[in-house]
Amino acid sequence: MRSRDKMGAESIFHVTAGAGESLEWPGAPLRSREQRWLSVQLEEAEGWSEPAVIEAGLLEATDWSACFVQPSRPADTVPIFRRSFHLDDAPENARLYVTYLGIGRFWVNGKPVTDAVLEPGWQSYNNRLVYRTHDVTRLLVEGDNEILAEVGPGWYSGRLGFFEQRGIYGEGTAVLAQLELRLASGEFVTVASDESWTWRNGPTISSDLYDGEIYDAREADEDRAEWLPVARKEFDLTLLEAPTSPPVRRVEEISPKAITRSPSGKIIVDFGRNVVGWVRITATGSVGTQIRLRHAEVLENDELGVRPLRTAAATDTVILAGAGLETWEPGFTYHGFRYVEVEGWPGEAPSAADLTAVVLFSDLPRAGWFRTSHTELARLHDNVVASMQGNFVSIPTDCPQRDERLGWTGDIAVFAPTATFLYDCSGFLRSWLRDVELEQDDDGRLPTFVPEVPFPPFAAQLHPQFDRARSAVWGDAATIVPFALYQASGDVSVLRDTFELMRRWVDGVIASAGDDRIWDGDFQFGDWLDPTAPPDDPGDGRTEPELIATAYLAHSARLVARAAAILGDSDSAEKYDTVAVETVHAFQDRFFSDADVMTSDSQTAYALALCLDLAGDGERRDQVATRLVELVRAEDHRIGTGFVGTPLILEALTLAGALDDAYAMLLRRDLPSWLYAVSMGATTIWERWDSMLPDGSINPGEMTSFNHYALGAVANWLHSTVAGMSAIEPGYRRIRIAPRPRSEVRDAGATHHTPFGPASVDWSIDGEYLEVRVSIPDGVVAVIDLEGEEPFERRGGDYTFRTASPVCAERSVHELAR
Repeated sequence: MRSRDKMGAESIFHVTAGAGESLEWPGAPLRSREQRWLSVQLEEAEGWSEPAVIEAGLLEATDWSACFVQPSRPADTVPIFRRSFHLDDAPENARLYVTYLGIGRFWVNGKPVTDAVLEPGWQSYNNRLVYRTHDVTRLLVEGDNEILAEVGPGWYSGRLGFFEQRGIYGEGTAVLAQLELRLASGEFVTVASDESWTWRNGPTISSDLYDGEIYDAREADEDRAEWLPVARKEFDLTLLEAPTSPPVRRVEEISPKAITRSPSGKIIVDFGRNVVGWVRITATGSVGTQIRLRHAEVLENDELGVRPLRTAAATDTVILAGAGLETWEPGFTYHGFRYVEVEGWPGEAPSAADLTAVVLFSDLPRAGWFRTSHTELARLHDNVVASMQGNFVSIPTDCPQRDERLGWTGDIAVFAPTATFLYDCSGFLRSWLRDVELEQDDDGRLPTFVPEVPFPPFAAQLHPQFDRARSAVWGDAATIVPFALYQASGDVSVLRDTFELMRRWVDGVIASAGDDRIWDGDFQFGDWLDPTAPPDDPGDGRTEPELIATAYLAHSARLVARAAAILGDSDSAEKYDTVAVETVHAFQDRFFSDADVMTSDSQTAYALALCLDLAGDGERRDQVATRLVELVRAEDHRIGTGFVGTPLILEALTLAGALDDAYAMLLRRDLPSWLYAVSMGATTIWERWDSMLPDGSINPGEMTSFNHYALGAVANWLHSTVAGMSAIEPGYRRIRIAPRPRSEVRDAGATHHTPFGPASVDWSIDGEYLEVRVSIPDGVVAVIDLEGEEPFERRGGDYTFRTASPVCAERSVHELAR
């Protein structure tokens, strides 16, 4: 490895690493603003790679000469900040370091500095705040220059949570900007936010994440406004840090599929699928014309179905300037929607060319795909991907539409293995885990959503979940999410960076459970949204909350023990392994009857016992498997699980040797089932199995969403079992190719971009034969596990195998020519 600085000084490092292995930076730590060019040469190759440029940001608080500035009096609208300056030469190099208290946008000489939106995203602002670095060299000119920033309330001071809290982190908005330039003359110039800046009320009259924006185009002309002095806003600059997660960007644009009139005469625009983002409009109208856009995910009785939004208005209003063709889109809010109700449109109605849905997403690289000609399964998987996109907006949220959109820990805990297959979300989730650790109490407790939105004092009297609860699965995100990232990447630094978070969580649960290892003393969500739970009590399922909690104490203790062993901490590995063993014994004593029927005779209880290895080996495990299959058949293969059991139930049936039953459950189309929503036209995963009832009415519960990825954790089974690809070792160094065809599914496949390159499997049934096509990247060993045959290994290359299909009695594997 060769490193060169901008003065040409070289350093050569000899490093040893296996294929796909992450390496720590071998040289001296970079200093603030330092650039280096990095090239690599392999031992067995000649020549150096093309250099990659790396550059450090501002690493110390003392690097900032800027201060946060805010309006000198309360702003009437979303404020715009300005600074003008003169340059004697055009810059040879210019960097803008910027962040906001609120959601901000920045322009240099009228041009945006980035295509990112909703900047800087949502962090635990009391503990950290990310800034971004922009190369703005080409936007600056010799002579007069102007920089502008517009900052809305966003997550910092806007409305958050379902108790209508405001100003969680502070009041008002502010910007921190430091522009550093090197001119052609060699002179260095810094333009930093300070009291020399000015501000004015901008044309965005109001903005709110839940309620939407009101924009008055008549106020866009800055000549109509008075520029006022700014005031300094105190903020601890040691909390600033560079981001590890990619920003939110516009990733797609969608035209309307239909524009119709509702029974009440409203204009309804249908974009064809449920998305997250906003609508851009282009309109011509007289001055003062108000166009109102109200968003919702579904229709009910052919009218906009707004009840699931609860108190979120989800409405954008544009007041036209009357200046001919005008184009506008929001910048400080976002919505979850398929349908938009339009009021006040000039003329009869908009055309499809006048409205565009702009889809937003934290711009993560796609990593995994699933394929099948089975139309409904393909739609189900597409819905999982769409729900992940819609809820990975700065942080992993529960839903994107109502007065919530919070970083619920339970949702990502159950979905993390699926997420890490579908997208490279390492930086995204590590950023969120940093907030989890910062929000963790000394006794290990975690908020149920991160960043935390503290509940008002009266909330705990309404329900115990509105207290600082220590809840299984939700809190176990502290162990499950880091391990999902490690399993996907093989990067040990994930475990090293989160080990204290993991350990503190488990230590707190150990203390709460006590010496008997039965965790029964805290509020638990249980198997949230078990389909038998009443609409108004989603936690009232069939599985004892203490059974679930104790199961996850054993599971998380095992994960901490594994992490300690990987990190070389043998004492901790032994300690937590002992806790896990003791908890498993306690679980068996408490939750199994003499006949080895579990005290909660539910699909979730038996799935936990099998998938988390709580039943042990031998007769008890066999009885657990038998009873699970009996329950599933007795319920005619209808799903009987909520948030906890759903990610496990098909894998549990697979472990029980009941693949036909697993497929029968997967492919059911009536309530409750995964394909029910597909049959109802869903394009995302629903929060409830019956978020919409068969008659087209919305579930009467106070809490229902049509974009919630948790129940989409089934996609992990589609990847590992239907398509047949899974990781045996972290980082996909060893993978298993083990397709398990059944039922009406006649072909499937999956691709995943491993750290070594893309691996893929595709299979199809042709008459009596199963043909399996496999592509293995160099550096990866694949274990080919076809039914009825002894597993065998193959290394990098493309292979095709043919064997009898699973319904045939006689089997033999024939490897075809490559």
